Amino acid sequence: MPGVWKRIRDGGGETCVGPLPACPFRVERRGEHAMLVYRPPFSAFVDELRAGTDGTWNGRATLGGRELGRFRMVSIGEVARANDREEEKNVEPNRMKSKLVEYVQNVHAMEQNVLLMLDAMILTTRDEEIKKMLRRHKEESRRQEQRLRGRLEALGGLGAASFGKDVTAIAAAQVKGVADLFRSDKPVRNARDAFVTEHLEIAAYELLERMAERAGDPETARVARENRAEEEAMAQRIASNWDRFLDLALAEEGIRA
Repeated sequence: MPGVWKRIRDGGGETCVGPLPACPFRVERRGEHAMLVYRPPFSAFVDELRAGTDGTWNGRATLGGRELGRFRMVSIGEVARANDREEEKNVEPNRMKSKLVEYVQNVHAMEQNVLLMLDAMILTTRDEEIKKMLRRHKEESRRQEQRLRGRLEALGGLGAASFGKDVTAIAAAQVKGVADLFRSDKPVRNARDAFVTEHLEIAAYELLERMAERAGDPETARVARENRAEEEAMAQRIASNWDRFLDLALAEEGIRA
């Protein structure tokens, strides 16, 4: 009976139906039943109650001895406790989703940083084969950033927090890019920094995939796997060219191996 509740205390009580005035009654014991006998002008109405096994009461509403309907009574305290339990069930999934959003924001900001770092590396690299490799990975990184942005949109994570992390990452990359213009051994140092960055990204995507799986988000887990595979391939390309990077650095100094 939606909108109906009863207050019972000291052998009496009242029934309330929405905003209508309360209907008072007295409580009488008749064998295994409790009878709620209403006061005039509703004295023809009687509710018969029988205790349930789970702390609830099963009721039968009658008028002049004829049944009008049946109902079940649950204490307000039990309803409140049930609501609390339901809220507790929702707390952990919400916290897990918030943590997943945080992870995606962090990796997205990292990709923004990498895109600018790649620009600086391309600018300071003279070897065309190495430039080609870096440009190829820049396109991969741009697609990775777009995939992450799509997940942030789906998770509701595009906002001030995400923007702030992106700005911080971009600023850091710009500072490093300026410094890279004036350092020696650019081919070797660029390769070293790229190799370290690739493994940082690999670790970040590994953790993101695992977090997404725990949060029950298979799409974010798929994006993390796809992006990580590209980072692993780039790390392997760098590792296969260590001698080339070293030869280029020596050549710039006019040193013959």
